[in-house]
Amino acid sequence: MAPIPGSGLAKGLAVTLRTMTRKSVTEQYPDALPDLPPRTRGVIGLFEENCTVCMLCARECPDWCIYIDSHKETVPAAAPGGRERSRNVLDRFAIDFSLCMYCGICIEVCPFDALFWSPEFEYAETDIRELTHERDKLREWMWTVPAPPALDPGAEEPKELAAARKAAEKLAAARAAEAAEAEQVTDRVEPGEGEE
Repeated sequence: MAPIPGSGLAKGLAVTLRTMTRKSVTEQYPDALPDLPPRTRGVIGLFEENCTVCMLCARECPDWCIYIDSHKETVPAAAPGGRERSRNVLDRFAIDFSLCMYCGICIEVCPFDALFWSPEFEYAETDIRELTHERDKLREWMWTVPAPPALDPGAEEPKELAAARKAAEKLAAARAAEAAEAEQVTDRVEPGEGEE
């Protein structure tokens, strides 16, 4: 069936007419904060305790806007006769938000979950040089990170939990088998057998 000539124009004008008759809604931003979607990309928050200074975030950043400084520290042996270990200690972690393009690659590649998206968006500065935020400010933003959404009740169980449950069930079955075997051995031993 061929379209009626001018039907596209009529549909477009209908959309325009509907839009013109609706009341416009203006959010009074400074007085009323907007309702942000749960996955809003505002700024990046840093959870320092999880950072191992692996530098993956800085290496994978396409804008090279993450600056990390660290030093090595020797940790004494945990047990006598053990060997000392060295670990990296974070000295500086800064992100230059004047360069950041909010791609989220740094958050995705972090193997230790040290970086998170925060919905915080009010961090404007009058000088562009002040948009490089150090770890103290990134730490403050960490507390504005929303909790992860609840799992869908119909979703599959995470593979990690399934593997852990299988291992626990296998271990419980092995222990039950050992206990049953030990019980059988004690039943087989007759009284007076071990006496001389």
